[in-house]
Amino acid sequence: MPKANVHRISVVGLGKLGLCLAATLAEAGFQVQGVEVDESKVSAINRGVSPVYEPGLDELIKNNSKRLRATSRYEGTISSTDATFVVVPTPSDKSGAFSLEFVNRAMSEIGRELADKKCYHLVVLTSTVMPGSMDGFVRPILEKTSGKVCGKDFGLCYNPEFIALGDVIRGMLEPDLVLIGESDAKAGELLSRIQDTICTNSPPIERMEFVNAELAKISLNSFVTMKMSFANTLAEISEKMPGGDVDKITKAIGRDKRVGPAYLRGATGYGGPCFPRDNIAFAHQASKIGAQALLAEATHKVNLSQVQRIVGLAEGIARKPTDRVGVLGLSYKPMTNVVEQSQSLMIAKRLGEGGYKVSVFDPAAMEGAKQVLGDSVQYASSAEDCVRSSDLVVLATPWPEFQKLNARLFKGKAVLDCWRFFGEQVRNVSSYTSVGIAKEPGA
Repeated sequence: MPKANVHRISVVGLGKLGLCLAATLAEAGFQVQGVEVDESKVSAINRGVSPVYEPGLDELIKNNSKRLRATSRYEGTISSTDATFVVVPTPSDKSGAFSLEFVNRAMSEIGRELADKKCYHLVVLTSTVMPGSMDGFVRPILEKTSGKVCGKDFGLCYNPEFIALGDVIRGMLEPDLVLIGESDAKAGELLSRIQDTICTNSPPIERMEFVNAELAKISLNSFVTMKMSFANTLAEISEKMPGGDVDKITKAIGRDKRVGPAYLRGATGYGGPCFPRDNIAFAHQASKIGAQALLAEATHKVNLSQVQRIVGLAEGIARKPTDRVGVLGLSYKPMTNVVEQSQSLMIAKRLGEGGYKVSVFDPAAMEGAKQVLGDSVQYASSAEDCVRSSDLVVLATPWPEFQKLNARLFKGKAVLDCWRFFGEQVRNVSSYTSVGIAKEPGA
């Protein structure tokens, strides 16, 4: 049973993150009611089927079908629960800040439901927002629509997740830290007990004012992207230095506790729904208040240059227009079908636009890729088919199944390995080039 004095929780927004949160809450013993505007998702969840792709989620939903239900109605759902988690999109606007359009809708509905509720209720926003949003936007909406006072009649917390798609469930169960921005001590303590129930690794819980938690969220992601871009800069330098090997360099400097090995691997640039936009938002926030974020701005510039850098390496290997290029991997990282800001997808797109005959394959992201690439490339039916039909194979996203490919498929072909992913068998039978490692003279 839950350790917190909370037994019934509602989750508003059942997308990739919201549904994982709802399922992990149910797994922890809470009775969970999900609110989702998409009726097809509601129907799937109530049948015990996950409507979104995330490893381990299907099993979690099936195992907790009695504790996890979904509806499209706020009415009666919020008021019948003790706490509400809001996990709705906060897309970037033209300035680089986060739009609060969906947060506004959700909080207005929640406020109206709280108006007639007699007992205390905890509202938790997990969606990433700009500093100042909780005090300047979210709290006023809830107080206005409910007619109640935050900190007295209801509690409000900001509790962003630090997770990666493809590893969401483990990330929620075993986070490095839990970050809580709180309206008052009672709200923060209640959320701490909920998180203590969910998490299996007893992580440190950092509680603070809203503004500090809001800034901590985007600054952490901005710092991580800086490490990625630094590693990619090292990779480019290593390629141009005789004997250079980025893996040896990053392994050495990563052993220094001031640096650490995480996210320090020269390869393709970062993508996905969080890292690019959080880094831009961090720079935007600094500019807005008259501060400087030169590191964030430089990180963004370095990241944008990585696609052309990889394309340039491919162009140095392939002959145009005769050579056929196969791109393995299109999602922004393994174990997800998300192609948002995927550099692998951009590489395939640029090569197709450059006049090459491009064939692509991804274990999970083909449908999403088709919406972006259209008929500019050919879509292979399998990884094997993609390799067979290509003169140059670009390993763009390191899906584990690509390592299981028979090395004989690569015999006589050129290979550009963006992640130093393939083993000696592939390297020995192909004309092999690796990002981050200098080619020996005459190779």
